[in-house]
Amino acid sequence: MRADLGEDLRIVSPIRPAGEARDRRPVQPYRAARHTVQAMSLLRRHGPALALAALLATSGTIHLVRPKVFRPLIPRTLGDPDPWVLGSGVAELACAGALAVPATRRAGGLASAALLVGVFPGNVTVAVRSRPDARTWAGKPAVAWARLPLQVPLVAWAWSVARAAR
Repeated sequence: MRADLGEDLRIVSPIRPAGEARDRRPVQPYRAARHTVQAMSLLRRHGPALALAALLATSGTIHLVRPKVFRPLIPRTLGDPDPWVLGSGVAELACAGALAVPATRRAGGLASAALLVGVFPGNVTVAVRSRPDARTWAGKPAVAWARLPLQVPLVAWAWSVARAAR
């Protein structure tokens, strides 16, 4: 028994009537190459946005699950750090979600760039408060001060995702 589903896709039942020949069409190697090229094109187009979305989603999740990691980033003048930490975690998750969907990617890229600029004072606060005897790796001076210039490529990345969005 055979059911035809168009020219290119044929399903052959494993139980064939006696004497019915097996479908032995030649394999078309160009199809695999075409699919590889299509996958690479999709990766090139969506990869940077999805990678930034993954980074922000991971950071946002950590903000919500382990807020104590981020409490030292909040300047004392802002008061209780918990609402700020949780709020920035929710904002990072919202940006990640917007980056993941092509229709909202431009807004997500712009929001991500703004968010990354907005949290920069927290990174400066950690760098100024850093001490060699800090209990966490983020509080050590080498790490805290090295984070500051890394914010620039992150903002540029978010900006480029926004510009590339259609």
